Amino acid sequence: MRAQREVDELIRELGGYWGPFEMLAALVEEVGELADAMLAVEGVKGNQEKARLEEEIGDVLFALACIANRYGVDLEKSLLGSVGKYRERDSPRGTP
Repeated sequence: MRAQREVDELIRELGGYWGPFEMLAALVEEVGELADAMLAVEGVKGNQEKARLEEEIGDVLFALACIANRYGVDLEKSLLGSVGKYRERDSPRGTP
């Protein structure tokens, strides 16, 4: 995934990856910020907050890419595996 390689290049330029639990803490922080942005979009301000929502989704993906890179996980392969799992598990029963 091109984006995953870009993250790796940037992190290496900046001096390397944080430790595993520091990266997990960063991900949790970013998910919290995403929750705040979603609340803003769904609240009184509505679409005025969409740009912030997009930024926070990007930050979550960045944090996930850092973790994936640290452990040598291909994000696209992982995501597509999850899509297949959900497709099979949650497909309507009884359809061919």
